[in-house]
Amino acid sequence: MKTYTDQTFRSIIKESAAKFSNKHAVSFVEEEGYSYGQVLERIEALVSFLEKLGMEMKDKVALLGPNSPEWVISYLAITYMGATVVPVLYDFSPDEVYSILEHSEAKIVIVDEKTDAAIEKYPDGLHHVVSLDDFSLLRSDNKKTVFHTEDRPAHDYLVNPDDLAAIIYTSGTTGNSKGVMLSHRNIISNAFMGMKLKHVDKNDRFLSVLPLAHTYENTIGMVIPLINGASIYYLRKPPTASVLIPALEKIRPTIMLSVPLIIEKIYFSKIKPAFTKNVPVRMLYKLRPLRVLLNRAAGKKLMKTFGGEMTFFGIGGAKVNPEVERFMYEAKFPYAIGYGLTESSPLLAGMVHPRNKVESTGPAIEGVELILKDPDPVTGEGEIWARGSNIMKGYYKNPEKTKEVLTDDGWLRTGDLAVIDKDGYLFIKGRLKTVIVGASGENIYPEEIESVINTFKHVVESLVIEKGGKLVAMVHINREELEEKYRHLKEEMTRVVEEKMQEIIAELNHQVNQRLNRFSRIHQFVLQPVPFQKTPTRKIKRYLYI
Repeated sequence: MKTYTDQTFRSIIKESAAKFSNKHAVSFVEEEGYSYGQVLERIEALVSFLEKLGMEMKDKVALLGPNSPEWVISYLAITYMGATVVPVLYDFSPDEVYSILEHSEAKIVIVDEKTDAAIEKYPDGLHHVVSLDDFSLLRSDNKKTVFHTEDRPAHDYLVNPDDLAAIIYTSGTTGNSKGVMLSHRNIISNAFMGMKLKHVDKNDRFLSVLPLAHTYENTIGMVIPLINGASIYYLRKPPTASVLIPALEKIRPTIMLSVPLIIEKIYFSKIKPAFTKNVPVRMLYKLRPLRVLLNRAAGKKLMKTFGGEMTFFGIGGAKVNPEVERFMYEAKFPYAIGYGLTESSPLLAGMVHPRNKVESTGPAIEGVELILKDPDPVTGEGEIWARGSNIMKGYYKNPEKTKEVLTDDGWLRTGDLAVIDKDGYLFIKGRLKTVIVGASGENIYPEEIESVINTFKHVVESLVIEKGGKLVAMVHINREELEEKYRHLKEEMTRVVEEKMQEIIAELNHQVNQRLNRFSRIHQFVLQPVPFQKTPTRKIKRYLYI
């Protein structure tokens, strides 16, 4: 019998198709989609089609497009035949896409037709462009080959758990995109590890809103439900409120994955204003017992907004605002926090309500070893090192970078600084590359200062950088919110809004520094007029602003 570290995509999809053949697997919201049996049929038909195009085991196939049942089927077909999938994040620029296709040596790209129309040129080594919409050939020197749903593979593929399943190109906060090589063992063992945190079965309904090309949604939001016979639903449009709310009402998801930005936006725009709109409520909210009662009431309304049956609201990709997390904890909202990297497939640590600790990412998940390398004897802070069956094989065609982060005995140097408490819970302090060393040698973590700034009214996001030995905070303020507030002033509105924004900056200068220790105080606050550029997991691309 295979253990969870010996599985391949081929073995898990065949097993699920046998166990859950007639059960709904994947679809768009309010569309029929495919059962598990139909998913396997489509996978094998696509494998047959790829064979006819000359694909063989270990060849690379790129996958570019928005979340869809066909995206899932394409990913599974590529890995089912022992080829390597190269998922490309949907919001990469055409230049980034070209670079990834060229570097990965992809022979085929499966792409949605809208994206293909915007791409002027593909690398010379790429022979076929296949439509993600219906698997027709968009560009090829072999136009006669046609996808037929009744076709089946000509070969029986012997796929090894250590074979390369995916190369994932990260778009990080430091700007150096690298191809992370993940094996079948890496990804699938990590999915089984994640299942130790939360039981998943055929009755669960996943609503997927994050990009499948990112390991977070891929492993936890695709592989885990497919192993367990759960249903996955996708949106045809971006998850704006007008699209998301009806979908939540229709699907009533039990499990959903998110980045902090989504829940933070709900809290600061809807929940917090209700507790601060008048003096009596504001005073009552400052008393902890009454605050908890008010948060519980708000939590029930929040649950109803999300469909009323949520049992797991996973948050990852970036640090959650502590004020927002404290609300979720007291509101008894079923949130979970995770920590990981693309290089670890991705999950390393996690916790599920009510076993949460505010500002922690939880202890190491079962099957993962975490240590702090060379911790500071005073603060206890050290770099997180991780080891387990989920740790990547290395960076594609980049042995130098691989050697920088992987030790000979299998440890991954994460580049993240943290402390671990007596219960084994991890508290992330910041990135080793972003830490600022103060005048007296103190470690200053910009992420911690930003979490303080972001709690203030009208602040959307902030970025703390060092300039000339001083700390500078770049602050993006919600101008639309202010314009709505002062729209009755008509001709004077623009002037009033500009004055109010300067007042907010002045107030931040005073209020924020009162809440920071001496060496973390901000020397200057400056307005950031437009939103910061971000990674797919909504982390600010710091390298663009330093």
